[in-house]
Formats: sequence, C-alpha cells, structure tokens
Amino acid sequence: MVLRSEILVNKNVLPTAEQALPGRDTPMTLPEKHYVFKDTPLLGPFFENVGFAIFGLGCFWGAERRFWQREGVVSTVVGYAGGYTPNPTYEEVCSGLTGHTEVVLVVYDQDKVSYGDLLAMFWELHNPTQGMRQGNDIGTQYRSVIYCTTPEQLEEAQASKQAYQAELTKAGFGEITTEIAEAPTVYFAEAYHQQYLAKNPEGYCGIGGTGVCLPPSLQGN
Repeated sequence: MVLRSEILVNKNVLPTAEQALPGRDTPMTLPEKHYVFKDTPLLGPFFENVGFAIFGLGCFWGAERRFWQREGVVSTVVGYAGGYTPNPTYEEVCSGLTGHTEVVLVVYDQDKVSYGDLLAMFWELHNPTQGMRQGNDIGTQYRSVIYCTTPEQLEEAQASKQAYQAELTKAGFGEITTEIAEAPTVYFAEAYHQQYLAKNPEGYCGIGGTGVCLPPSLQGN
C-alpha cells in the first residue's frame, strides 16, 4: 500500500485528483467583520455595484494587505483555490496534496477602482514568471493565478497578460506562467489567516515585484 504522503515528494508538481487529499464538507468558521474595515461584513452582503476579483501571487498574507490598502476596495478574504480538496486546512495545502494555490478574493467598489487598476497591482506586486514559486516561497500553493468572475474580466486579464509580457521581455524576464481561467470555488482559509498582517504587523510578507510596470494605457480600464 502506498500512502498519500509517499506519492508526492516534489511540491512543485501538481497532484492528480486521485492523489489529492479528501478534505471535508464543512467550511472554515470565519469572523463576521473585516478586521481592518471594522464594521464591514467580511463576506457581505455588499451594495449593488461591487465587483469580485480573485488573485494568487504568492503568500496571501502580504498580497491581502496590499489590496486592502487600495482605495475603493471594500473587503478582502484569503483562501485556497484551483485544486481538488474541498475546505482544506492550511497544513493540507502546505503538503502539496490539495492542488490549491493561495488566493485573495478582492471585493471592490467599481465606481472607485477598476478591474484594470487591480490587474496592474497584481502584475506589478510579484514576479509572474517563476512557475511553482514566488521568491523564497516554493511549491504549487504559491503559483500565480488570475481567476475571473465575469467574461469581461477574462478578456481584460488575457489582454493585460500580453501587454505585460511585452514589457517583461524588454526588461529581460522570461515567459509569464500565470494561470488565467474562470473562477473555481474559493475555499476560505482559517480565521487566523484573515487580515493576518493587520493582527501581526511584524509578520512575514513575501510580496516583491520585478520593477516592471504595466503600460498606463492598460490601467484603469
């Protein structure tokens, strides 16, 4: 008999559905309010004109902080997406046996910040050419992803990827490895991960970009 822990040694290789951990039916218990925005409900209800964006750009602690600092962002929630295991724990995701990557769900006021603005932040806050890692954080849970909640987001994300690739190539970087796809289910992370760096200001933040900017013509659309 081969144990799951013996199936996958290399955390840079995505598991198959058969190899993935079984997970659980019960989602994590989350606080009702956003820790930074205080009276704002973490998961809604929200007013009518909000948009929902999902990004994975490495460790979700630092990524979430940068998005909640952006004017026009209404709420942020960290979680796991893109894999097989339902409602995984952080430890299960770190095992490399869920297929998930760490993501941030960004809820934003479309009158104050556009999806194009958020895409520019996404590209510029990390190095999207590194495959199954981000800086010193290595493994499938740190891969770069954009999960789109509308057809318009999907089209805009793909166009921005092409534009940013051109700028990266000029600067000597390789090919973008970011996965761009329709949004799968996001399984929200444990309560202690939510707004982690607001609760632990000296905590770890692995966010760091390439120094290459998205052309202004692609921002704010």
